[in-house]
Amino acid sequence: MKPKLLIVDDDEVIRTQMKMALGQDYDLLLAADRPSAVEHFRAAKPAVVLLDLGLPPHAGDPEEGLAALSELLGIDRLAKVVIISGQGEKKNVLQAIGAGAYDFLDKPADVEELKLLLKRCFYVAQLEREFHEVQNLLQGQGFEGMLGTSPQIQKVFDTIRKVATTDAPVLILGESGTGKELAARAIHLRSARKDGPFVAINCSAIPETLLESELFGHEKGAFTGALDRRLGKFELADSGTLFLDEVGDIPLDLQTKLLRVLQDHEYSRVGGRDVMKADVRILAATNQDLDKAVKEKRFREDLYFRLKVIPIYLPPLRERRGDIPLLIGYFVDKINREMGIQISGVSPEAQKLLEEHTWPGNVRELENTLIRAAVLSSGPIMFPKDFTLQNKPATTTLEVDQLSLEEIIRHKLEDYFRRTEGVDVDNLYSLVIERVERPLIELTLKKTKGNQIRAAQILGINRNTLRKKITDLRIELKKEPS
Repeated sequence: MKPKLLIVDDDEVIRTQMKMALGQDYDLLLAADRPSAVEHFRAAKPAVVLLDLGLPPHAGDPEEGLAALSELLGIDRLAKVVIISGQGEKKNVLQAIGAGAYDFLDKPADVEELKLLLKRCFYVAQLEREFHEVQNLLQGQGFEGMLGTSPQIQKVFDTIRKVATTDAPVLILGESGTGKELAARAIHLRSARKDGPFVAINCSAIPETLLESELFGHEKGAFTGALDRRLGKFELADSGTLFLDEVGDIPLDLQTKLLRVLQDHEYSRVGGRDVMKADVRILAATNQDLDKAVKEKRFREDLYFRLKVIPIYLPPLRERRGDIPLLIGYFVDKINREMGIQISGVSPEAQKLLEEHTWPGNVRELENTLIRAAVLSSGPIMFPKDFTLQNKPATTTLEVDQLSLEEIIRHKLEDYFRRTEGVDVDNLYSLVIERVERPLIELTLKKTKGNQIRAAQILGINRNTLRKKITDLRIELKKEPS
C-alpha cells in the first residue's frame, strides 16, 4: 500500500503538477485551504504533509498557512510538515521551523530534490513512530495514545483489544474529558479497518438543521445554500470507522434514519435519490444517561440497543487517582515540546493538590490546568499558587477545590447579583473583559515571547480572534530583542 501524502495548496495548477509528479509513489490527498486540509488530516492521518503558507482567505501572507501548520501538529505532533511556498522570506522560514515544520522549500520546488526529501521524511516518521510504540510497550503505560497503569484503565485497554477485532457497534460511555475519542481511535487502530479513514463528528456541536447533511451529505440544490454536492461523514468514512460523539443529542427524526443505516447499511444524500452503501463501522459515545433518555422518549430504544452491542465505560479521573502522577509527567513533557517552554515539573505540595482534586473535567481538565499553570508560572517548578485549585473559602457550601474555573466564576457572579440591585450588565461585562481577559492575554504573549500563533493555541482561540482582541483591548505588543 502506498504511503499517504497530503498536499495543501490553493493553486489548482500546482496541485495537478504535484499529482502528476508524485502520484505513482504516494496515495495523494489534495486540499486547497486550511479547513479541508484539517478534515483530510484527521480522517486519513498521513505521516507527511506538503503545505503552502499562502492560503485563502489571506493568500498574500503566511498567517493562514502557519495556523494550518499549528493545527495539524496539534492533531499529530509526529507528522512531518514540509513547507513549500513562495512566502520564502527569512522571517517566514524561521517562524515555520520554530512552529514545528520539518523543512522548507521555495517555489518552484525541484522535483528530484522534493522526492528525496519526501523519502527521508517518511523514513524518519516511521522510525519515530516505531520508537514511540516500543517505548510505550516497554513502559507498559501507553495504549494507542491513552495512558494509565491503574486496574480501572487497564480493564478498558483489555476490552478495546477484544472488541477491536470485531466489526460490532460500540457505545463508549463516560464523563466529559475522560478520553472517549481516544478510545474510539484505539479501537479503529487495532481493527481490520485501520488503513481506512477515521472520521469523527460531534453531534452536539452542529445545528439540528445541518446535522443530517453533515452525516449523509447533500445534492446540489437540495436546500437554500446547497450550491454544490457535499459528501457526508458516512461517505468520507467509507471502508473505515465513523465516530459519533455525543450521540444522545441527535434529534428523534434523524435517529430513525441512523437506525436504517445500522440495520440495512444503506442511506441517501439529502435531496438525492441514489441509495448509497455504508461500508462503515459505527462507534458512538455519550456522557448522557441514555437509559433515562429512552424512558423519557428522547432517544429511540431500538437505536439504543443497536448502538450498545458492546458498551465500554471510561472511568472518571477521580476513580483512578493513581494515574495522575503519570499523566502530569506526560503533559509536562508535551507542554515543553509544543510550547517551547522549560517546565521541570510540579512541587510535592502541588502534586498532592492535583491528586486530591475531584477533576469534574477529568483528563482534559487536568491537561488544561497544567497548561495554564505552566504559562503563568514564574519558574521551572509549578507550585500550588500557580494553580486555581487551592483550598479557599467558597461563597457556597462547595469547596473551591471541587469546582472548575467556570463554576467558580459562575458562583462569584451569582453572589454579586444577589448583593447588587440594578446591575448594569454592559459595565459588568466590560469589567470582566478588562480585568480578566486582558491580563491573561498579556501574560500568554509574554510567555510565548510575542508569538501570536502559539499564544492563540494556548488560549484556544483563532489567530484572527486574538489579533482583534489585542486591538480592542489596546494591548501593547512589546518587541522581543533579536
